[in-house]
Amino acid sequence: MLKTFPILRARLAQFAPGVLAAVILLLPVAATAQKAAQAQPIPDIRQLMAEVMDHQKQLEKVRENYTYRASLNTQELDSSGKVTKTEMEEDEVFFVNAHRILRKVRKDGKPLSDHDQQKEQEHVNKLVEKAMKTPPDEPLEGSNTTLSVMHLLDIMQVSNPRREEFRGRPTIIFDFAGRRDAKTHGMAEDASKKLAGTLWVDERDRQVVRMEARFTDNFHVAGGLLANVQKGSSFYFDQALVNGEIWLPTGAEGHVEARVLLLKGIRQHFTERNSDYQRFSVDAQPGKSATVVGKTN
Repeated sequence: MLKTFPILRARLAQFAPGVLAAVILLLPVAATAQKAAQAQPIPDIRQLMAEVMDHQKQLEKVRENYTYRASLNTQELDSSGKVTKTEMEEDEVFFVNAHRILRKVRKDGKPLSDHDQQKEQEHVNKLVEKAMKTPPDEPLEGSNTTLSVMHLLDIMQVSNPRREEFRGRPTIIFDFAGRRDAKTHGMAEDASKKLAGTLWVDERDRQVVRMEARFTDNFHVAGGLLANVQKGSSFYFDQALVNGEIWLPTGAEGHVEARVLLLKGIRQHFTERNSDYQRFSVDAQPGKSATVVGKTN
């Protein structure tokens, strides 16, 4: 950061000498505040994540004012890692009663046909109707595919909590790994026992900024009869502050190797990029474009 100060000074000097003087005067104060923050004890991780969940619930209504585009690129790979097939999909993402809903708008770079648009809209209408009747803390589909963060902490061993500056903001970071002896119920909990990774939490806003995870052992779906996710499969996802009021996904990436129905081997690499954040006005008409605050990578 110090290396950028000469450029900052030069630009400010051209336009606002008074602002430059104020910035220079405030630098020691900012440095002192940063040191004070570093001196604060790291919060208890369980309490921290409870605050993350509470804050997320408080922002659910705000999030329903936003929509954005998700571009998904999925590559199928052979045993040597060579790409054999690529599929691209672009979705419009919005939220209803805290549930994330996707409307497909493009496939492999081309808009949907009129027939496919009609089918997609019918599908989305059903999802919206179901979302309005489904409590926010319950999944739209399935009964054992999700689990609460707090229960996740019962399954995971947390280690190495630390405070670092991440993308210009104070962040609490900790590592996690599934406990093999933890009692679990359902597929999501069973899979969590075989995950390890790192979680970044924005300290000021109590929001998950980034998560990286990988399978440390093979994970058998239905005892391996349906699928067997291979050790080493990994993924990450990012979020960023949008319009200074809401945290939304900015991207995700993953590599999955699995065997389906004991026969077919699958190797896939997927990349999702989120953009074109839009805020809606009260009358449900599109409002001005929303911007991501800070670097998102």
